[in-house]
Amino acid sequence: QVQLVESGGGLVQAGDSLRLSCTASGLTFSTYGMGWFRQAPGKEREFVAAISWSGSPFYADSVKGRFTISRDNAKNTLYLQMNLLEPEDTAVYYCASKRGSYGVVTTDIRNYDYWGQGTQVTVSS
Repeated sequence: QVQLVESGGGLVQAGDSLRLSCTASGLTFSTYGMGWFRQAPGKEREFVAAISWSGSPFYADSVKGRFTISRDNAKNTLYLQMNLLEPEDTAVYYCASKRGSYGVVTTDIRNYDYWGQGTQVTVSS
């Protein structure tokens, strides 16, 4: 079955950087669009970034210019490089695989069907 495992979260100060990783198994990783979402306490899960199977990235306005999504198909791994972190970035971060191979990625959470367990990112001011 499909498994997505996130890592790399932690406690950092405002302005610091973190790199999240998501290792996938049980799917032909190179043919799937992938996304990062986050959920802060008391808030709904929201889109952060996505990357198509062909490598095209998309970002939420709130992270554009600070976060970079990338993928290494040889390692079945998705990354999220987060720079200039702000307290507002504090959340549990989840990776997800797009429903169905190939095609385009979207910001709509309903278009993703497999999810990791999440990794906590806490940014102190």
